Amino acid sequence: MRNTCLRRMAVPFALVCLCLAGCSPQPSVPSKTRTRVIVWHWMTDRQAAFDELSKRYEQATGIKVVFELFAPSEAYSSKVRAAAQGVNLPDVFGILGEKRDLASFVKAGHILPLNHYMNENNGAWKGSFLSKAVAMNEFSDGDAYGVEPGIYGVPIDMMTIRMVYNKDLLKELGGDPEQPPQSFEEFLSIGNKIKEAGMQGLVSGWGEVWLVNCLAYNLAFNIMGQDKVLATIRGEVPYTDEDWIKVFSLFKEMQDSGVLADGIVTMINKNAEQLFANGKAVFAFNGSWCVNVYKGMNPGLNYGVMLPPQVSDKYPVSIWGGAGSSFMVNARSKNKEAAVAFLKWLTTKEQQAYLSAATMSLPANKDCLTGIPDVLARFARDLELATHSYTWGISEYPQVIEAMGKGIQSIIIREMTPGQVASEVQKAKERQTARHAQ
Repeated sequence: MRNTCLRRMAVPFALVCLCLAGCSPQPSVPSKTRTRVIVWHWMTDRQAAFDELSKRYEQATGIKVVFELFAPSEAYSSKVRAAAQGVNLPDVFGILGEKRDLASFVKAGHILPLNHYMNENNGAWKGSFLSKAVAMNEFSDGDAYGVEPGIYGVPIDMMTIRMVYNKDLLKELGGDPEQPPQSFEEFLSIGNKIKEAGMQGLVSGWGEVWLVNCLAYNLAFNIMGQDKVLATIRGEVPYTDEDWIKVFSLFKEMQDSGVLADGIVTMINKNAEQLFANGKAVFAFNGSWCVNVYKGMNPGLNYGVMLPPQVSDKYPVSIWGGAGSSFMVNARSKNKEAAVAFLKWLTTKEQQAYLSAATMSLPANKDCLTGIPDVLARFARDLELATHSYTWGISEYPQVIEAMGKGIQSIIIREMTPGQVASEVQKAKERQTARHAQ
């Protein structure tokens, strides 16, 4: 799921903790001059900021860092896979995919383990990050991936996916713009008001299964708890379990209530963002990158951030979140020491503050979270509720994830019932389990 979750996790805000990069201490880098560190990335909104940071780093160290942009993300992923097959990866690169994809790169010898560097000086570098950010790039004992435990990537920002709401439209519907719905029942009750007012309700890029599945897992964690969700992925609990049928049924309830926007199952997220930014929708399910997107589309948009509505009080509400974008060092690079040194510099407080201010992203460096604008800070709140498949130590089969997402789309357009979807997802699970057992 992370493949697209992380496509957009490089995002964009002005921070009070912003410091000039020139104020930072001189980084420790190899003394070799005329070194060039090549970085491949997919983040179109960051190229200008990366170029500025490259200029500052060269002035400070004499080391030239070249950021090469390949977009869209599908083209970038194809290039990285081809370069890996040809053993021709750059000094620094990122991986867009599931954690099993990261594991395959590690086991193929493409990625430099970073434990030694992270733990130098009593773990100073590792300790500078939010723990959730580090966990996204770490393999632990007992993981199902067969990777030597350790840290294999450097987070450069954070992301969380939440719900946002248009304060003006909510007020028109008789709601309190400072008190959005907290329970699922309250959320559904707005559906009739939305239909009567001729408005659009919740918009999101549910034409792609990754984003609809993010909400499905949020709801599943709230209904059955993390242990049962992970037991399902391990094959110990079937998707036909009543709790999973309840999760799928919630999407039917949302559609029946009128709280979902028309055409949401064919909507790409860029169109959803345009609708919400232009005041055409009451709610959106989107990631923290939207702060930058909405600002570019409609700087005067009056909106708030909320947790997904709570279904059950048995388990906490969860949010999808963790490291947004991460960089890995090519283990075969002749410039790997210079690459590590640059990434250390890039993730210090001063550079993180600049990058976050220039691109309105949540910084991975924990010292930069204080003082950020309120709308962005709300995406950073309750990080203890954040979950992500990268931190579970186990991943669901992609075919099962696809079956779940497409099944939920079918529920919304009333082609399948929740029970039928549960059955189809379980069949996909059993097929993949049998295939991998051979």
